[in-house]
Amino acid sequence: MPTDTQNTPTACLALADGTLFYGRGFGATGETVAELCFNTAMTGYQEIMTDPSYAGQVVTFTFPHIGNTGVTPEDDETADPVAAGMVVKWDPTEPSSWRSTDTLSNWLASRGRIAIGGVDTRRLTRAIRQQGAPHVALAHDPDGNFDTAALVAKARAFSGLEGLDLAKEVTCAQSYRWDEMRWAWPDGYARQENAKHKVVAIDFGAKRNILRCLASAGCDVTVLPATATAEEVLAHNPDGVFLSNGPGDPAATGEYAVPMIKGVLEADLPVFGICLGHQMLALALGAKTVKMNHGHHGANHPVKDNDTGKVEITSMNHGFAVDSQTLPDGVLETHISLFDGSNCGIRLSDKPVFSVQHHPEASPGPQDSFYLFEKFADQMAARA
Repeated sequence: MPTDTQNTPTACLALADGTLFYGRGFGATGETVAELCFNTAMTGYQEIMTDPSYAGQVVTFTFPHIGNTGVTPEDDETADPVAAGMVVKWDPTEPSSWRSTDTLSNWLASRGRIAIGGVDTRRLTRAIRQQGAPHVALAHDPDGNFDTAALVAKARAFSGLEGLDLAKEVTCAQSYRWDEMRWAWPDGYARQENAKHKVVAIDFGAKRNILRCLASAGCDVTVLPATATAEEVLAHNPDGVFLSNGPGDPAATGEYAVPMIKGVLEADLPVFGICLGHQMLALALGAKTVKMNHGHHGANHPVKDNDTGKVEITSMNHGFAVDSQTLPDGVLETHISLFDGSNCGIRLSDKPVFSVQHHPEASPGPQDSFYLFEKFADQMAARA
């Protein structure tokens, strides 16, 4: 290890295959072990770090300018960062944005999240694509002291996300109401004061902007924990039920969520799911999910709507996918990824029940997929 403190690496990323990446640490000090993924989005690093779907993962950002707009509480998707850490090519610069309230490094440090800069993220991304999402250990030590053998051993000992139920770790502790709508110039976040539809949203790791989109579509939203039963959901007498995004293996979360979803389906209510909610709806309908090689993470994913032929530019964040070959009769494939043909949406042929794999609230298009929230509202209105 070099003795020149100016050139001494202060962070180390150790892959389970023994590959080491050295760089400059920022944010919190210490160690974390997780799965490594990459995200191709050019903007939204704060939203990505606070997206509960990234629980158990360190995120490599392929775009080099990370941190240049600082952070603001308005952009948090949940109260604190959920992703285990971040990997970037260039060290964050001083913020250049009128909205910024703090630097990315300070924000990460105050919330216990480790980051490493100065890494060849292109090489790292190629490795993830070719070999699959690796298990890693990420360490930040200002003195540059690393036991690399121990870090590799910890990465190898990580059990991975398959079979892991993380929704219980990121869900709300108790139910709550949500009425904040999407951000709009010049007033920011307004409140929904004329709701027409009563919606129960199941929180498997819900992003705030999903709840805002529901409120903006005229919904009075009550959020319930991931472990809510069908009886608890139906006790609210909802006009529709929403199944949120979230982290981990859908089959593991489905152990308790699938019976709830089946009970809701028997009540013949409109149902809308996103991301993990989409996967678990598919499980409840009799399909299966599979672990992907490196997943889809980014804001530039083209998705085709099979019903209309329209192509939407979408945001995605998932390491598992619905196996379209296992969809039973009566469950139609509505959307597919134009990158790899994987399933991105389903609907029932005879009921107002549908879901998508991508994130319509994330606005990469920027409004290509907002119609899905209106579709859910229209289905509830049709049954009023």
